Amino acid sequence: MSDNIIFMGTSKFAVPILEKISGSELNISVVYTQPPKKSSRGMKIQKTPIQVKSELLGLPIRTPSSLKNNVDEYNFIKKIKPTIVVVISYGQIIPKELLGLSKNGFLNIHASILPKYRGAAPIQRAIMSQDIETGISFMKINEHLDTGPLLETYKIKIDPNLNATELEKSLSKLAAEKIIENINNIIKGKAKFKEQDHSEATYAEKISKKEGKISWNDNAKKIIGRINGLHPNPGAYFIFKGDRYKILKAEIGNGSGPCGEVLNDKLEIACSNNESIKVIEIQKEGKKIQEINEFLNGSKISKGCNLNE
Repeated sequence: MSDNIIFMGTSKFAVPILEKISGSELNISVVYTQPPKKSSRGMKIQKTPIQVKSELLGLPIRTPSSLKNNVDEYNFIKKIKPTIVVVISYGQIIPKELLGLSKNGFLNIHASILPKYRGAAPIQRAIMSQDIETGISFMKINEHLDTGPLLETYKIKIDPNLNATELEKSLSKLAAEKIIENINNIIKGKAKFKEQDHSEATYAEKISKKEGKISWNDNAKKIIGRINGLHPNPGAYFIFKGDRYKILKAEIGNGSGPCGEVLNDKLEIACSNNESIKVIEIQKEGKKIQEINEFLNGSKISKGCNLNE
């Protein structure tokens, strides 16, 4: 086909969608992604998941640090004359001056049922809020954050045992299943966009590390929601005798006691409303992730300890 598609994405969430478009009859002219960064220890340069996948697919790649006031990228996109630009988890705001360079605009896939959870962390916020459903929204980008008109939304139920990593995979798979149909409808002039109800908008602010600290005065469902929603990073954690412990997996228990007290030798911890949680996977700071039985073999945390530091 003669249609020229520009794909803009960065994270793992965008990879299945890129693969789906690349494997179709649609033509991807170029892929934009964030520049490679040094690893946390500065030992090597890490490419984004989208750059790695694009190289495997043999797609041209551009990695500008910013699109704002970037004359070179403006002229490059203008020369391509894209039929549509698909933007998924790119990590940059698209400047207003670029939005008019695509024949059919810029299409974004957002991991929530808009206008709910506009912003950076919709998956995490949905789990932490103990929502029963979420979904993806196909939206035309305008100059404001996640406020553009909607093309389609697709909903799925949230299993209370799912963590953010698992839910992200499910939503990414759903987006990949629907992307070709939606692009084709736009190109063929069959797409019907409708304005969001801005009065119903909520915002999913970027997750901060301090949100990970567990309050044992919360009820069990809220604590499980924090553990699942913040998986794997920054993670939900508690401090005991100066050491940080991240809980990666837990379930609701059936014990009760003073909030924060360890109720048995299996690391069941009391919380509010006479409830408890049972830890399944845990990681002491600087150590590997461990199943609870392995962890308890050498742990100083035992029955009767209180984790309210």
